Amino acid sequence: MDETYQTYLNRVARLTQPETYKSQLQHIQESPKFKLLPDGSTEAVPFPGYTVCTPPWGEESLNSQFYKSLQDIQQELLQQLDPGLMVAVPPDSFHLTLADLIWDSAYRAVERENPNFKQQLQECIQESFQKYPPSLSSGKPIEWQLLGLMIRPRAIAVCLAPKDQDSYKRMLEFRRSIYQNSGLMALGIEQQYHFTSHITLGYFCKIAPNLDRDRLCNTLSQLNREALPTELIPLYVRTAQLRKFDDMMRYYREPDWPVLEF
Repeated sequence: MDETYQTYLNRVARLTQPETYKSQLQHIQESPKFKLLPDGSTEAVPFPGYTVCTPPWGEESLNSQFYKSLQDIQQELLQQLDPGLMVAVPPDSFHLTLADLIWDSAYRAVERENPNFKQQLQECIQESFQKYPPSLSSGKPIEWQLLGLMIRPRAIAVCLAPKDQDSYKRMLEFRRSIYQNSGLMALGIEQQYHFTSHITLGYFCKIAPNLDRDRLCNTLSQLNREALPTELIPLYVRTAQLRKFDDMMRYYREPDWPVLEF
């Protein structure tokens, strides 16, 4: 599923265009990861699993400037979107997913059937981290840049582009070390999607039958032009960690779980 550097750039650039917004907004759905309560508030629904990601904003300071800009964009969205349309994720949980592993029904099934799954998963991820080419762990972070807002079927996110071809190559090599691990494949973990580097700002919760999609498209396009920082602030990927989640609000780990420093 790997794409060339230029193919990736061309694909993700289209995701931030008004024409793409207009098309994708016709097919958005309410996220099953949240439910609307009788009092009008929302609650995260259990959605357990594991991922490999960067440390969330609440646990690292390296990318504070970058994440602060995302928080500002998130607040602009909340002010301009119809009330209840989007449930915002907590800013201190902002992170970049580097490799999806297993979640929801697949995770529940393997947890029931394999009492050693947790330990085996940790061992496999540690093996993958050790196989990441030492020549690419230069002590220099992998850099990504904010490209623009993007619409996902059940969420609004920001899309990222690699700073340069070297950053993209290093990320692909890292993902190969995960998805080409035969032990992980035996656990039922495999790559299911093209990599689209993004950070989720919020999930669709209450989509009104009369939602003005043209207005929403214009709102997103305007935010892309006016709310994104004029000076590109890099996202530095210095650390990859195995993390667990019980829902889409918090990503956590134990002190002895695998970590890779780029």
